[in-house]
Amino acid sequence: MNKVHFSSNTDMWSTPQEFFNTLDAEHKFTLDVCATEENAKCKTFYSKEQDGLKQAWTGSVWMNPPYGREIGKWVRKAYETSQLGHTVVCLLPARVDTAWWHDYCAKGEFIFIRGRLKFGGHKNSAPFPSAIVIFKAKV
Repeated sequence: MNKVHFSSNTDMWSTPQEFFNTLDAEHKFTLDVCATEENAKCKTFYSKEQDGLKQAWTGSVWMNPPYGREIGKWVRKAYETSQLGHTVVCLLPARVDTAWWHDYCAKGEFIFIRGRLKFGGHKNSAPFPSAIVIFKAKV
């Protein structure tokens, strides 16, 4: 059995570039809140050391958060940031049975991605379905 296909040693899943480019063309992102220097999608980004959860998010925000136990905190911050007048577009695992999905994602717009994404640096497709959740700026 291919263990990597069914589980992961990391909660970081690098966004596929072409996939991001399509969304960026529409939203013109100015900030990537969960990145490393190697996989940042915007010139301005927050690294793990900077802890995006502790930073202010402004402008048109891209978020592909760590998919571990802390994901609910990231999704809550994305929703709350939209309430302050900023748009946040999130690439998330489509875990529609979770509290964070019902508490926050259900309040945004969401698009379920057909098939499974192949994240950067991974040989196989993700072992989970994905969705784009858009929290539009509330004015």
